[in-house]
Amino acid sequence: MSGWLGEEGWAAVLLSLKVSVWATVLSLPVGIAVAWLLARKEFAGKQIVNGIVHLPLILPPVVTGYLLLLVLGRRAPVGAFLEQTFGLVLAFRWTGAALAAAVMAFPLMVRAIRLAFEAVDPGLEDAAATLGAPRWRVFMTVTLPLILPGILTGAVLAFAKAMGEFGATITFVSAIPGRTQTLPSAIYGFLQVPGAETQALRLVIVSVAVAMGALVVSEVLARRVSKRVAGQ
Repeated sequence: MSGWLGEEGWAAVLLSLKVSVWATVLSLPVGIAVAWLLARKEFAGKQIVNGIVHLPLILPPVVTGYLLLLVLGRRAPVGAFLEQTFGLVLAFRWTGAALAAAVMAFPLMVRAIRLAFEAVDPGLEDAAATLGAPRWRVFMTVTLPLILPGILTGAVLAFAKAMGEFGATITFVSAIPGRTQTLPSAIYGFLQVPGAETQALRLVIVSVAVAMGALVVSEVLARRVSKRVAGQ
C-alpha cells in the first residue's frame, strides 16, 4: 500500500490529517464562544469583530499567511517572545500549519455555530433560568444539546477547509517534505514534476475520499443528535 502513494505521499496525507484534527479541536472552544457572542450579545464594535472573524474568507490566503509570518515568525516580536519564553516555534513547523489552517477555517466554523445559536428560542433558556438554574447550567443542559448539530457541522466544515488549505499554509510554513508538506502542497509539488501527474491524481483521490467521508460521518451524527433532542 505504501507503494501506491509512496513515502512522501503518505507522509503528506498523515500530516494533513494531524494538522486538520488539531486545527479543528483547538479552535472549536473559541469558535463556540465567538459564535455565542455574535449571536446573543449586542456591544459596541460588534460589526468590527464580525468583520475580523470573517476576514480570512475575503483576503487572499497568501496574504493571511504573510500576516502570520509577520506576527509569528521567529524574528517577529510575538514569534520571538513565544520562542524565548515557551520554546514554541510556529513558522516553518507543523504547528504553524495547524495554526494557519485553523485561521482559514475559523469563519466557516463560527458561521455554522452562530446560525445554530440563532435558531434556538431564547425563551427556552429564560424558562430554565426562572426555575433557578444558573446560566452555565442552562447553557450546558439546554442550549448546548440544541446547537450540537450546528457544532458538528461547523467542526466538519473546519476540518474539510483545513485539509484543503494551501495558500496560507505554504506561505507561513513552506512545504518541507515530511515536516510541513501537507496534502495540497504535495499535490502542487507533484504537478510541477514532469511525469508525476499520476502521483498527484492519487493524492487527489485520497483528498476527495477523506472529505466525503467526513461529510457523511457529520450527517449521520447530526441526524442522530437531532432525533435524540427531538425525543427529549
